[in-house]
Amino acid sequence: MKAGLFIKSTSLLDDSVFEGVLVYIAEYNAKGALGFVVNQRFARGLNELQEFSYLQPFPLYVGGPVDQEHLYFIHQRPDLIPDGTHIDGNTYLGGDFKATVQHIAAGKLSEQDIKIFMGYCGWDVGELDAEIEEGSWEILQTPADPFR
Repeated sequence: MKAGLFIKSTSLLDDSVFEGVLVYIAEYNAKGALGFVVNQRFARGLNELQEFSYLQPFPLYVGGPVDQEHLYFIHQRPDLIPDGTHIDGNTYLGGDFKATVQHIAAGKLSEQDIKIFMGYCGWDVGELDAEIEEGSWEILQTPADPFR
C-alpha cells in the first residue's frame, strides 16, 4: 500500500458508512493512512455553506466519517495553489485554501482540477493493512484519476 492508490470497499463493509465507496489514499506512512471518499457527493455544495455563498455552484464530496466539521482538498494545480503536499503523479494534498477559493471564484479552477471534501477517512498505523488483509478493502491496481 502507498499514497496515490485507490481502495474499494467490499461486501464485508455493507451496511456501514463505507458501503460502496471508493477511497483515494492521500497519505500512507509510519503514522497511518489518510484518504478521501471520491465517489459520494456531499448533500450541499461549497457555495451552499454560508462562508462561501458568493461562489458559483461547486461540488463537495463526503471525504469520510472523521472530522466532518472541516474541509480538505486534493488538487492537480500546484501552479495556482501553493503549499500543497505532493501525493503521487500530479496530485497534491491541501495548500493555501484562501488562494484556492479565490481561484474558484475567478473560474480558474474546475472540478477537473480540485476535489473538496467534508471530513476524511483515517487509520492508525497497521489498521488499514489489517482491514485489507481481512477482506474489507480491495486495492485497485489499475491507476485511476481521482478527478474523473
